[in-house]
Amino acid sequence: MGNEAHGAGLLGERARSARTGLDRRTPAGIARPLRSGTARGELMRLFVAIAPSAAALDELDALAGPLRAGRQDLRWTNREAWHVTLAFLGQVDESAANRLLRRLENAARRHHVFRLAFTGAGAFPTPARANVLWSGLSGDRAALAHLAESVAAGASRAGAPPPDKGRRFRPHLTLARCRMPADVTELVAALDGYQGPSWPADRIHLVRSRLGATEYPRFTTLGSWPLRPLDRDRGRDPGPDS
Repeated sequence: MGNEAHGAGLLGERARSARTGLDRRTPAGIARPLRSGTARGELMRLFVAIAPSAAALDELDALAGPLRAGRQDLRWTNREAWHVTLAFLGQVDESAANRLLRRLENAARRHHVFRLAFTGAGAFPTPARANVLWSGLSGDRAALAHLAESVAAGASRAGAPPPDKGRRFRPHLTLARCRMPADVTELVAALDGYQGPSWPADRIHLVRSRLGATEYPRFTTLGSWPLRPLDRDRGRDPGPDS
């Protein structure tokens, strides 16, 4: 099951992408201090995410291809960087990032593997004046929300609280961003009936994002922690504490 999720672009275990320079290596369960290559006192822009399967991303990418060609005014995201964010942590110092490693390991082992699928589409804030076009998620959304709560709680305890902590969790995969508010009503309608294949959410990833002069940010996976495998006795549902 784990290999299915690892096949995804950004957060899987493939080689560096020539197009984006993304580092897709996925070290499992890091507990030692980070060696981030940052200067002392430098902040890291971090987020925590799950990686969809390669098959799910390939199907969605094929569906989005013709839409990209017709809307070149949008800034379409790169398939190799697609992920589902659990928590955006913003700028984090290295000390807090090192404390975060153990907290994320604890959060991951409190939750069982669950399944998701991409479905439909939407836009933030509205399709008529969109800043972001996204694909939605179906499947065990309750398990996804509980995992996101655990990640946010663990990050807060590590001294890296999400800047949007307290805001309603709205899971999605970002397909495109708009430089200026744009009408994407037709795109949302074109994707409305889509139901993608199911894939396992089986681990979480701590990712560093570097913004630069290129169109796409550079992502480096700093750590990866597996969720608990499914078994016959799942016990009680984990809460948000980690």
